[in-house]
Amino acid sequence: MDGLIALYKERGMTSFDAIRALRKILHTKKIGHTGTLDPDVDGVLPICVGEATKISEIVMNSGKIYRGSITLGLATDTEDLSGNVIEQQAITTPLTDDEINAVLAQLTGTIEQIPPMYSAVKVNGRKLYEYAREGIEVERKPRKITVTSFKQSKPATYDTEQQRQTIYFEVACSKGTYVRTLATDFGKLINVPAVMSDLTRIQSGGFNIDQTTTLQQVAEAQENNDLTSVLKPLNEALKQFPELNIDEAQNEKVHHGAFIKGNQVDPKPEIVRIMYQNQLLALYRWDVDKKLYRPYKMFIHS
Repeated sequence: MDGLIALYKERGMTSFDAIRALRKILHTKKIGHTGTLDPDVDGVLPICVGEATKISEIVMNSGKIYRGSITLGLATDTEDLSGNVIEQQAITTPLTDDEINAVLAQLTGTIEQIPPMYSAVKVNGRKLYEYAREGIEVERKPRKITVTSFKQSKPATYDTEQQRQTIYFEVACSKGTYVRTLATDFGKLINVPAVMSDLTRIQSGGFNIDQTTTLQQVAEAQENNDLTSVLKPLNEALKQFPELNIDEAQNEKVHHGAFIKGNQVDPKPEIVRIMYQNQLLALYRWDVDKKLYRPYKMFIHS
């Protein structure tokens, strides 16, 4: 049982809850996720099963796309609506589309982001949220992230009664990006409190939300002996890497973990899928010094 499940993680459960449930359903412990989703966030959570756990890092490093909203006029200690309100300010003059777009543009590109206190980032051997729960704020080093695109997904709305404005966005970003911190940083750029008021991950690991499967559907597929309907093959999950088809002699070498020339590939991609008779054997990485392809991730047992 090897492959990936493009799971739809529902709100109210942690990513580890999803893993525990799948281990029971699939009767295997060899399962891992590819980056956590907060309990209040739903959407795409690629799950690696069996040999696919070897590529969890690759899947995790792929870009992610989220859709959500930022509410201006309110801030919480967790940067989302699950936390305690720490600041409020009436928004008497709503931002125009041009003003919103100008701020979003400032949060696009390679930027530095300070991880939120309510996060699993470790400082001095302890997770930040452990400090936060004790009311301790610690210094956090900024980290570089890449925001490929940050744009409005539909027109902003204004609540005249509460005097708050809500901006609806879609953001494409790199691994390690805290979208709720992007929301609060939006507010800081215009000197108003802001909070992430909604978030759904709509793409991750090459899967979009239309391709996802619920836990219930996985359970039904298992009962019906139809796991192939929900388990994506490794080869499909790695289709972003070019194929390198090998002959019988090279196949023997690959089974023993040998380097190979890959003469038929030029220019040389950094990573290739090693294929023999339509079967995925491994991922190989180009070694610049040796001018050969060397093993990177093996999916066979010699």
